[in-house]
Amino acid sequence: MTIAIADPSDARPAAEVRVPVRVVAATVAGNALEFFDFITYAFFAVYIGKAFFPAKTELTSLLLSVAVFGVGFLFRPLGGFIIGAYADRAGRKPAMLLTIALITIGTIGVALTPSYDSIGNAAPILIVVCRIIQGFALGGEVGPASAFLIEIAPPDKRALYSSWQLASQGLATFTAGLIGVVLSLILSPADLASWGWRVPFVLCVALIPIALYLRRAMPETLERGGASAPAERERLGSHSRVIALAILIVLGGTVSTYVGQYMTTYAIVTLKFPPSIALSAAVVGGLTTLVFALVGGWLSDSFGRRWVMIVPRALLAVVTWPAFLWLSSQPSQSSLYLAVVLLAGLTAISGTASLTLIPELLPRSIRSTGLSIAYAVGVSLFGGTTQFVITYLIGATGDPTSPAWYVVLTSIITLGAMWVLPETRGTPLKG
Repeated sequence: MTIAIADPSDARPAAEVRVPVRVVAATVAGNALEFFDFITYAFFAVYIGKAFFPAKTELTSLLLSVAVFGVGFLFRPLGGFIIGAYADRAGRKPAMLLTIALITIGTIGVALTPSYDSIGNAAPILIVVCRIIQGFALGGEVGPASAFLIEIAPPDKRALYSSWQLASQGLATFTAGLIGVVLSLILSPADLASWGWRVPFVLCVALIPIALYLRRAMPETLERGGASAPAERERLGSHSRVIALAILIVLGGTVSTYVGQYMTTYAIVTLKFPPSIALSAAVVGGLTTLVFALVGGWLSDSFGRRWVMIVPRALLAVVTWPAFLWLSSQPSQSSLYLAVVLLAGLTAISGTASLTLIPELLPRSIRSTGLSIAYAVGVSLFGGTTQFVITYLIGATGDPTSPAWYVVLTSIITLGAMWVLPETRGTPLKG
């Protein structure tokens, strides 16, 4: 089976050149593995905190763990700028090969670093270095991968192709959560805390060569002989308004995404659910993101990008607090799942439309850089701090609905940015 690569000018439907479906699979597989590694850390933050950041109280240990989780985000903008610019000059393919090589280094480090009890202060230092490498790599992944998916897509299916970017993140969340559930069922709590949490990282390392092999067979979508570096910087500056608005859009999606991923820790620490139920919420959230991201792509191709990103975000601002209030007052497996589905589903639909519209507004020569910067800055400022902020707020206020208010506030800001951007459905990609 094959798919058509859209003509570079996007002026006519699809060029005669055709590539295998494994091209999309290569993008999805590599992206999913990179996000799998990053997300797994969030799911097992409680156990990682105990292994590498011992403290007098469990809350302090958890805060240290999620703070180091945030360290990776600090280097996302640097990775986004450097690797994004590299993708706009050398091509999407070499950039995506670079990111997967870097994530391999970081993953091996997390999987194999001995605990604090074994090597003392060297343990948290090594974990911080690994998080820096992972953050740098992931900051440079989204721009080239998203640009590539849009550039190979037929003009009338760009959102559906682009939706695989977010869908692959859902696949990563689903897989990480599923592995976590299995581990929590077959291992004792002591074994899970001692070494069981390392298993997903080891599995990720084992699968990376497959994604690397697939990516080596990818075609290139960047036209050679583009603008010089100074000219590219000038064009980047001329699109600063779009990039600034994109950062505000990424803000809302990032907060709701990482609040959703925090639900595992929230269920264990705040709601006192057993690990198996808490991790099963991650499975539900990942599957919801996978499905609704693709739904969002179809809706965006059918009805346009603007309303498909605005309406779900507005609904999130309205329903998130009642969902958390119900969950905290009547904690049960069903109420946990419902809150996760609402958060993940609406975020995925809106996010797919956003990740299609933003690169469509940017010219080819800065498409990867511009999207990488917007995504990495938005995620680093708010993704890296979300789990720390809501952990602190819950501890300081004693209010278990604190995460909801953070989602509501950021959603209102994001809606303002979404409102002023134009519709891009049916318009040719900028050359």
